[in-house]
Amino acid sequence: TRTGKLQTTLMGHAACVRSLAVAQDGTLYSGSDDFTIRVWSGKNGSHLRRLTGHTGGVNALAMGANGNALSGSSDHTVRVWS
Repeated sequence: TRTGKLQTTLMGHAACVRSLAVAQDGTLYSGSDDFTIRVWSGKNGSHLRRLTGHTGGVNALAMGANGNALSGSSDHTVRVWS
């Protein structure tokens, strides 16, 4: 049952978090005004990797049907990550 109790806090971004997406396997993706996407374990909350390349804040994240992460940024680009 859901209790509403905080389970964990994921820390690592250097600026405001603007977007979140969850993969089918439970992996969490977070996008930030620090121009990065961070990938987190859905099992234990550990930081898995940092995706870089945007030159503006990451405002949108989604998961593609094939498992790729898609990101939209204030740098006027959409990127596809494998």
